[in-house]
This record gives sequence, C-alpha cells and structure tokens, in this order.
Amino acid sequence: MKRYHTNKLYLLACFIVLLACSKKPTDYREFLGGEELVYPGAISNAKVIPGNNRLQLIWQPSPDPSVVKYMVYWNNKADSLTVNSTTHNTSDTVRCTISGLSEYVYSFIIYSYDAKGNRSVATEISNARVYGSVYTATLNNRLSNPENPYTINDDNSVILRFATPDTINIATALKYTSQSGQEVQVSLLPDEDSIKLTDYKFGTPIVYKSSYIPVTGALDTFYTLQNDTFPTIFRLVQCDKSIFSELSLYGDMGIFQSDTRVSKLWDGSVGPQGYPNIFHSDGNSGMPRVLSFDMGKVYNNLGTIEETGRDCCNNPDQFEVWGIADISNAVPELDSRDGGWKAAMQAKGWTLLKEVIRTDNGNAPYKTTLMSNPPPVRYIRIRVLHNANGENNYVNMSEITFWNKE
Repeated sequence: MKRYHTNKLYLLACFIVLLACSKKPTDYREFLGGEELVYPGAISNAKVIPGNNRLQLIWQPSPDPSVVKYMVYWNNKADSLTVNSTTHNTSDTVRCTISGLSEYVYSFIIYSYDAKGNRSVATEISNARVYGSVYTATLNNRLSNPENPYTINDDNSVILRFATPDTINIATALKYTSQSGQEVQVSLLPDEDSIKLTDYKFGTPIVYKSSYIPVTGALDTFYTLQNDTFPTIFRLVQCDKSIFSELSLYGDMGIFQSDTRVSKLWDGSVGPQGYPNIFHSDGNSGMPRVLSFDMGKVYNNLGTIEETGRDCCNNPDQFEVWGIADISNAVPELDSRDGGWKAAMQAKGWTLLKEVIRTDNGNAPYKTTLMSNPPPVRYIRIRVLHNANGENNYVNMSEITFWNKE
C-alpha cells in the first residue's frame, strides 16, 4: 500500500514540472508590450561638494556607450536637471552645479538614460548640505593676540600678532594706510600668527575681515559679515624737552638753591643723579607739594611718563600728574595741602592724567602710561603726595620725560 501512494505522488510531480516547462522564456514581454527590459549602465563614485546657496555633484560617468544623458532629481523629483553625456571614460569626472538652493540638507537621485529612454538603476546621494546666511552669521573675524597684539621695531616697522583660528580659516585680509597715504591690502594665511607692515602710518586704523570654508574642498569661500578694527597702534614719540620751560604758579614749591631748579628735570640726565644735578625743593612746607612747567606746545595724545629719582633719598613714591592746554584763569589759589585742592583743579579745567604709585625706593627710572584718550595738554603740574623714605618736606627728582602717542 505504501508503494502505491509513492508512485502516485511521483507521477503528480512530473506532471507539474512538464506544465511549468511549457512556458516560453519570452512570455514576460506580454507585460512589457513586447519589448525587452533594458537598464543602461549607472554612474559611480557620486559625491557632493557644498557651497553658498548652491552645490556641485560629481561622479564618474557610466562606461555604457549607449548612455546619452543623466537626469538629476531632488525635492521628491519636483526639481530636475539634465546633464548630457560627453564621455564614457570612467577616469573622467562629470560635474553638475546646482544654484539657487536654500540653506538645507538635500537628497538627490541620478539616472543614466540611453537614446530610447531606458534608464539605469538609481544612484542616490543623501545628506547633501547647502550653506548660506545662517552659516555666515556664525563666523567671526580672527582675533588679535590679546597678550601681545603688536610690536613696533626700531625701524618703525610693525608686527601684528593674531590668535590661532578655530575653524577652517582661509585667510584674513587686512587694510591699512601707508606712510604715503595710500590704502594697502595684505593677507594673513591661517598657518601664520603674525604679519609685518613696513610702511604703516601710525595712528591710522587697521581693519580686517576673515574668510572660511565650512568643509575641506567646499565650492565657495564665506566671509564674515563685517570688518573688525585692530587695536590702535601708536608710536610713542618723546616730547621735545628743548622747548620745556619753568613756571611759577600759585602754591608751587620753592627750590633748595639756584642750581637745583625745576629745569634740572629735563636736562637729559640718564639714571639717578647726585646733588646738585637734581631738582631739590626747599623744605618750607609739608606734603602734598606741587611743581609746574610748560612743555612748549600742545600735545593731543600724551601717553607715557617716566620719572627718575635721586641717587639716595627724598624720592616720591606717590604723586599725581595733572595737565591742561591753557592756563588762562586756570590756577586755583589754594595751598596744595588743602583738602579741596583736587576739586578746585578739576573745576578750573585741569585733568588728572595719572595717579602714580611706586613700590620701590623711588630711585630708578619708572615708566607708566597715562590715561586713555587724554585731552590736549601743554602745561603740567606734579603734586607729590609721599616720599619713599617718609621725608615730609623735601622733594628730590633727577628727570621727567613724556611721550606723545602718534
């Protein structure tokens, strides 16, 4: 009985195989209108290069000689572009630039087509980013070196220093005015941290703008939205001591003797001097004590003072530096020890340029900057508040030097 059932199953299987083999291999044409299904060769190695509201698609062409064009689709095939096929050499590169795109991440589909309209299998490019104003708004100009922005050399050339850029910086373009009054543009590359200007006109602005790319090999360079201004560079020019002259204003301290006059403070001596090659006051009053002098002309940007004490004693370690352009009706008739003297000076138009505090014995040259953006100054008053050795009557100094920022 088992053999009988086995034979029946075998005969049934053979019958089914015969029926299947009776179908022709071209019967699929009934569904294709009698045509063969043809797939032209697809492209290879498709890539995207991002840009500014545009991008570029690149690929190696199909080696299929029947391919006559490529169709590029995006936005769910709502947008398309045709690229004619001009080569089938796979060592060549086809480039397709698509402009007018919004800042967005796109997907693209590329087909190869033959002359009969047959198309290849799809090649898809995803995560194709386009950059624009949003990316540009994130860019900042390269920073100047905060600790040491510039150096002025002895030959009056200037070295500008910058911090390391934090993204893919391409360059920083700088514009400045030369000594001849011409606008000059130079470029600082990303691997450089300094640039030398040999003909810079001191006191004029230096503006700069940096450029970047979002990724290596990007199609476009992006620039920051606005220029930045480099910290103002001034050359310090020593004030001409040959035109300094003594003043005797109300409340000024007297001199010890005729050869220790105030004019000793601009006789060109270097370093702490000994008696009598110094200014030496009388001892007729206690601190604070004041002296005054005329620098001979108005300085519009007085920037630095250096004060040098005597080689031994009675050297100021606390004093005020006052300045004004015109002393007409500008001198308060108050003793410098009066508690209202400072307010009276300000009321008369004087400006406190610096309150100097030394922490040494007052002997050596001491150089310090004055206030930023000072008013024009010609006349100087020095009010000594304290001596380093505690002496309360006599004041000794060897030299005072001023520099103007130009």
